[in-house]
Amino acid sequence: MNPLRRAAAWTDRVPGGHHGRRMLLITFVDRIGSGLWASVSVLYFTYVSGLSIVQVGTLVAAAGAVGIAGAPMGGHLADRFPLTRVLVALQLIRALASFALLTTDHYAVLLACTAVGGFGDRASSVITKLYATRVAGPDRVRYQAINRTAANAGWALGGLAAAAALAFGTTVAYQWLLVGDALSFAATAILTLRCAEPPSPSRTVATSSDATPATGPANPWRDRTYLAYVATEAVLFLDDAVFKVGLPLWIAHTSSAPTGLAPLLMVLNNVMVVALQVPLARFGATTKAARRLLRPLSAVFALGGVTMALSATGTAASATLFLTVSAVAFTLAEMLHTTVSWELSVALAPDTAQGAYLGVHGLAQAVQRTIGPLAVTAAIATGPLGWTGFGAGIAVTCMIQHRLVRDRLTRKPLSVAPVTVSEH
Repeated sequence: MNPLRRAAAWTDRVPGGHHGRRMLLITFVDRIGSGLWASVSVLYFTYVSGLSIVQVGTLVAAAGAVGIAGAPMGGHLADRFPLTRVLVALQLIRALASFALLTTDHYAVLLACTAVGGFGDRASSVITKLYATRVAGPDRVRYQAINRTAANAGWALGGLAAAAALAFGTTVAYQWLLVGDALSFAATAILTLRCAEPPSPSRTVATSSDATPATGPANPWRDRTYLAYVATEAVLFLDDAVFKVGLPLWIAHTSSAPTGLAPLLMVLNNVMVVALQVPLARFGATTKAARRLLRPLSAVFALGGVTMALSATGTAASATLFLTVSAVAFTLAEMLHTTVSWELSVALAPDTAQGAYLGVHGLAQAVQRTIGPLAVTAAIATGPLGWTGFGAGIAVTCMIQHRLVRDRLTRKPLSVAPVTVSEH
């Protein structure tokens, strides 16, 4: 088949139709910009803005801290306003924050702009997930898998462009990378304006045969089961810290491991996600299937921890082998958990409060960014036994989550049928 026809046939199978495909393009463009900036932001603040190490660290910490608020706030707004309008506003805010970084070296302004950008990033991530949930319907897991593949491809392309630009090593090169990041957000805002607003069960009125008033939307902050589920999610997302912090530090502190192995394992992770995320998504296409995946997922997490521990023994060849197996295991765990998380986070949320619930779920990743580096450094400090305990702890958490969501998923809640309010 002609490559163009093959590509067209593939895109025709994307859930959500024309607007689902447009949102994939939005994700791709967004992540190209993020790839341009994420790999050079620390260097920009150091060499262009002239900040100290402590100041740069504070900037990064501020972005992460404010980003924690971005997820629930984005979900809250999405339940009250059209998704596309909220997403356009957030992308424009991100664009302005990036452009503002070019105008000053004043630390307070840089700190504020970085924090606003972090807020917009986490909030827009929740909105994009919610859009996929509504536009793809029962095929949301497959759509999210395709969306994640597009995001990884965008990150890789942006990272390659950044690497090429850094070869010049000039202030202008750094500035153009930041301009590219800002323009990507402006472009996604324009593309989002052309997306149709999906049906929203959260902006509804209830009708019944009697005069009983309709109850308000559910509150995730009072839902103990969902909050407990989010807490287990923060632990299951620790695979992210393994690749960003754990593997590089462990290799650096393990005398038998080749020092150049860390970037190769990162490439392996990215290639596996791009190649396998969509095929693996079919194993969690339903709520029951997603819950069943938690059992093999626990075994994969345990395997990753054991092989990390074994990499500290033996020769350079055996260390390379065990570290590669561990990277494969944690990447497989990452993809399986992503599939499970996409489905359960939506299935456990009431239809009339999906935005608020997914916003709270977004806290899991935000919290993991804080506790993750601490968890993996503790495992490294403890030695091989620490990595075994690290993998086993996540494995046990998988089984806790498997038990936790059982009753919630089998319960049949009674509710008044909603009637969607027209937004025209």
